[in-house]
Amino acid sequence: MNRIVQVIDVGCMPYETAWMLQKQIVAAKRQRPFPDILLLAEHPPVYTIGRRGGEQHLLLSKELLAERGIPIFNVERGGDITFHGLGQLVGYPILNLKYFRTDVHWYLRQLEEVIMATLRQFHMDAKRWPGLTGVWVGDAKVAAIGISVHGWITMHGFALNISTDLTHFDDIVPCGIRGKRVGAMASCLGKPIQRQAVAETLINAFGAVFETEIQVSSARELDMALEFASPADHCANV
Repeated sequence: MNRIVQVIDVGCMPYETAWMLQKQIVAAKRQRPFPDILLLAEHPPVYTIGRRGGEQHLLLSKELLAERGIPIFNVERGGDITFHGLGQLVGYPILNLKYFRTDVHWYLRQLEEVIMATLRQFHMDAKRWPGLTGVWVGDAKVAAIGISVHGWITMHGFALNISTDLTHFDDIVPCGIRGKRVGAMASCLGKPIQRQAVAETLINAFGAVFETEIQVSSARELDMALEFASPADHCANV
């Protein structure tokens, strides 16, 4: 295996900061040789709307969202509206698919396989739902996927619900899909699940599915490479 992906867990970071960080990495990859990166993160509550989405699937007013302190962003990923919050493992692979396979559908299925392989390690019967992107356990969608690919460099990624407060999904039509419910690992298994254990399992699954060597790096090392100042942790008091 001659491909290498550096994994950086940035911990709890505001969504907008992580979004800007992705853009910095993409820009760096376009300008000079720069490693493929898998960012892992967790976000304070936020709603995001992808290219296919619209505010018709947001069931709250922006005024009420503002009162609750929950921002909403329109972003360049595929898909519709979704929620990010604490207790969720969010992954942003920033890869040059020219070194893997220049096929967006293949890439989506690979991301699904990474998540399914992770869930199988926790004895969960994970599956795809025909015609829909994402990963399901029973009739509950536990992981959403939305990506952006330009010049075969990927951005955005997946969100796996571990112990997420699922009531936030009641205020949207998740991914624009009506009649389907959202689940989380903890609620499906009926017991607490540690984020660190899930993250370690997912990193191993990512390396196996993408047939790549994994190097775990620190946020400081990434900051140095990008000359990017790390933000403060915004999740401690959320």
